[in-house]
Amino acid sequence: MDMQGSERIEAPIETVWQALNDPDILRQAIPGCEMLEKTSETSMTALVVLKIGPIKAKFEGLVELQNLDPPHAYTISGEGKGGLAGFAKGGADVSLAEDGENATILTYVVRAEVGGKIAQLGSRLIESTSKKLAGEFFASFRTVVEGHADVTG
Repeated sequence: MDMQGSERIEAPIETVWQALNDPDILRQAIPGCEMLEKTSETSMTALVVLKIGPIKAKFEGLVELQNLDPPHAYTISGEGKGGLAGFAKGGADVSLAEDGENATILTYVVRAEVGGKIAQLGSRLIESTSKKLAGEFFASFRTVVEGHADVTG
């Protein structure tokens, strides 16, 4: 399933790019993220707890940054295993465009796939939950970056 959208962020493109590569900022924005640690310039390990319908699962996985085109675009992809609940994998193509001197338009296309017990919940529930989580992430990311930009200049 694919989801897309955009956010206008009140911060220069370089600030937004740096935030997209900062595990502390990403951790704050990812719904249910308990841990996100950088293991190399392009990879991180993550621990995320999510509730999808009646199933609550703790996903442990790897996040990779690919197709880097600083400060304009990248692909972020990941896969997590949730034990008996199943697995989730997906990614997002993220692009940035300047909107004046101190604002950036972040556009995204998110792909998600689940398997195991979670997949048995039905595509409508999974799709609506995925759209909600993607929207929450990008809205939270905007809020965190704008707050950070206010503090750091």
